Amino acid sequence: MVQVLRTLAPLHHPWVDRDVGPLEDAALLRPEPGCELAFTVDFITPVVDGPEEYGAIAAANALSDVYAMGGEPQVALVICGFPEEKVPRSVLERIFRGGEAKAAEAGCAIVGGHTVLDPELKYGLCVLGRVDPARRLTHTGARPGDRLVLTKPLGFGIAAQAIKQAALSPSDTAAVIAAMSALNKAAKDAALAAGARASTDVTGFGLLGHLHHLLLGSKLAARVWSERVPVLPFARGLARAGIAPGGSKRNLAYVEPHTVFDAALDGTERLLLADAQTSGGLLIAVPRKSESHLLAELQRGGTLASSVIGELMEGAAGHMQVTAHRGEV
Repeated sequence: MVQVLRTLAPLHHPWVDRDVGPLEDAALLRPEPGCELAFTVDFITPVVDGPEEYGAIAAANALSDVYAMGGEPQVALVICGFPEEKVPRSVLERIFRGGEAKAAEAGCAIVGGHTVLDPELKYGLCVLGRVDPARRLTHTGARPGDRLVLTKPLGFGIAAQAIKQAALSPSDTAAVIAAMSALNKAAKDAALAAGARASTDVTGFGLLGHLHHLLLGSKLAARVWSERVPVLPFARGLARAGIAPGGSKRNLAYVEPHTVFDAALDGTERLLLADAQTSGGLLIAVPRKSESHLLAELQRGGTLASSVIGELMEGAAGHMQVTAHRGEV
């Protein structure tokens, strides 16, 4: 979509805040002074078998874009493509129920939506959230020396592929569903409390893809310490067995021209860093002096991870250096 939109002349509207990066998680709107809104849309195909669980994960995934901007979701519209001849309408109701429950957990009201007949099932939300203009999180807010902190483990894309192939145990499947269903509200609250200025959520483009986008917005480079990146305990074994979605492989090809990998990192380790996440965590850029404050807030909020995985630095915009171990800094 980005490649297509670049060929179109944008309409400059007084509501649209242009002081953001080119690949932000949501648009920022300013309908009046002192009021800012985050506006986003996201939908996914099924990643799990249970209709309610699928609806909850898709909703959490869409709501995450607002959290990534430092906002609070307020209202949402459903967007759904439904293969009526293949799936009973009762299943659609269960998907909607799961999504509505997750949105309610976020304090976000679903006020309508639109469905179309589609040969492939798709469900998601168009979300409008409120942002404090003085405390927003944007790609352009990152600065050299900021630490990078990740709030969920990687491996959701690989795990979802394993679920489709019945290659994941019931207990591991339940753990993955719970992780993908978890809202990023606590991570957002922690980021704002610690004075962070930038974040992105780690979803379809994988960790390195979304970091690359943040770096393009901030015109910075980054160093990532692979050993510090949290990963689902069974994800490496699945990847080594050849279980990985095509999207993760495409992500790796996408970031390779912008990345220098440590020679000690094999193909599996590199693939994990590019794994296409669904409803992944926030990647937060926080001033070094506020690192301990952020970690304390994340632990207090009970996020699934609170790992310092790298740092931002001067350099070619979008460039990433991935080392196997953290060096002295």
